Amino acid sequence: MDKNAINGKFKGKSFLKLLDFSSEDIQDLLDLSAKLKAEKKAGIAHKIHEGKNIALLFEKTSTRTRCAFEVAASDLGMSAVYLDPSGSQMGKKESIEDTAKVLGRMFDGIEYRGYGQNLVETLAKYAGVPVWNGLTNEFHPTQVLADLLTIKEHFGTLAGKKMVYMGDARFNMGNSLMVGCAKMGMNFVACAPEKYFPSKELIDQCQEIAKKTGAKLSFITDPMEATKGADVIYTDVWVSMGEPAEVWQERINDLLPYRVTSDVMENAGPQCIFMHCLPSFHDLNTTIGKDIYDKFGIDCMEVTDEVFNSKQSVVFDEAENRMHTIKAVMAATL
Repeated sequence: MDKNAINGKFKGKSFLKLLDFSSEDIQDLLDLSAKLKAEKKAGIAHKIHEGKNIALLFEKTSTRTRCAFEVAASDLGMSAVYLDPSGSQMGKKESIEDTAKVLGRMFDGIEYRGYGQNLVETLAKYAGVPVWNGLTNEFHPTQVLADLLTIKEHFGTLAGKKMVYMGDARFNMGNSLMVGCAKMGMNFVACAPEKYFPSKELIDQCQEIAKKTGAKLSFITDPMEATKGADVIYTDVWVSMGEPAEVWQERINDLLPYRVTSDVMENAGPQCIFMHCLPSFHDLNTTIGKDIYDKFGIDCMEVTDEVFNSKQSVVFDEAENRMHTIKAVMAATL
């Protein structure tokens, strides 16, 4: 791929949340992702940013995000330096503003994965180079870009498809999926107890976007009503990174009726696919899974093992697409 093949409108921009981008922008990034994915599958090199260097600033660890950025950087000809929570003084001995200015002098781009959205926004304000959001408490835009690519690959289109997000929709995944659906003219349903719905402020923002794109946003507490005719059922872990272990009891009590089961998938219909951003607690093959079983007596949480490993599950296509879409974001913004 030639650098000139990339739409120059993204050059120098940060990728912090999907709200910052138009529907057309998101579609352009999805098209570029598909092109880069096809080239990689065909063995066509695209080292269009040879000699550049990026910093990966992780305050929360992740298998998929780290590997996606590192492999994508290598494919583009770049070098990546990984900084885990012990590898940076950001917020401890050095302010975020100063950290941004230092890293911006040494690197061509910076990825941040951690806590408040204000942190990645501050990095972007002072770095002087593109900053990419690998996850904050409020938004996870690189994940949703991969999700949209996966849905488009499966159905051939996005507009009009119905996605149901089951579980705690107050944080990064529920927020970002609602924004992504609103932007792309999809029908988004948050299925949860009312206290787990996204904030009214973000809902109002997305409703305004939906008026222009034809998207429909719904908020339903009954799983069978919500999932009827769904094209995509999506869920995530019930307790996010950084939350105290004490909240498990409350989440299990509140969200157990919103577990994705075979009955839920059957209610949606044979066209429905299952998605999850991973990692998932669908069996007892993790330390946390075993601990939850010992304490609460349940052998899976947000999704059953039967659904997770079913033919309707596209979770590993989705995981792979993290790399292709992250590559597109870096290729375009650099």
